[in-house]
Amino acid sequence: MKVIALKEGNFSVNQEKEFVFLDESSKGIKMSIQPFLIMTETENILLDAGLGWLENNQPKIVANLSVQEIEAFQINKILLSHLHKDHISGLVNTFTEEWTLNFPDATIYIQKREYEFALSKNDSLSFDFEILDFVIKNAKIIWMNEDSGNISNEIIFQVTGGHTPYHQVFWIKDQNEIYFYGADNLPQAGYLKYHVAYKTDFDGKTAKDQRIDWERLAKKEHWKILLYHDLEKSILEF
Repeated sequence: MKVIALKEGNFSVNQEKEFVFLDESSKGIKMSIQPFLIMTETENILLDAGLGWLENNQPKIVANLSVQEIEAFQINKILLSHLHKDHISGLVNTFTEEWTLNFPDATIYIQKREYEFALSKNDSLSFDFEILDFVIKNAKIIWMNEDSGNISNEIIFQVTGGHTPYHQVFWIKDQNEIYFYGADNLPQAGYLKYHVAYKTDFDGKTAKDQRIDWERLAKKEHWKILLYHDLEKSILEF
């Protein structure tokens, strides 16, 4: 198994949830955007899909895959932690006049309750409802309703809440290695330094308590933690 960060870049985000490429004059919240490619013996799997950033009029995530000699049609599964636009917009190529799916052959796994929550927040700037609607109408969707279970022999999921009401996380296990993707409940290594309940989360206390438990288990079981929003690193090893 190989796990590869598909980094789109470092960005700043303002109160209107607008993302701009990070430079010295940038204000607002600073974060990286980096989905992860999981390459098993039989499948290519994405953990979240990025911001949909374009570089030379091509989706950056597709260009990043090409560097790994993976074509977009070779992606088999896409596992979404939640539906905020910086995690799903890379599913769609919006450059052309007629939108297309970046990964037309992939099956996309979505928590149904998270989708229903998103629809109830139609005034929220955290979502891109046009892209979400296009994905739902055109992609192959597996609707997830369980609180935990297995995606495959290697991948376990759990609904955690925290950042959003039905936010979910994933463990990827291969022989003696355990990769953990905490998505936006554990997006940066610095979140383990301070035990803080963040106001930007739907339930910050739950996310904080989970991080304490995850760090304890990570040290005990030597996890490799995948960091979606960390500016400097993609994988934190214990």
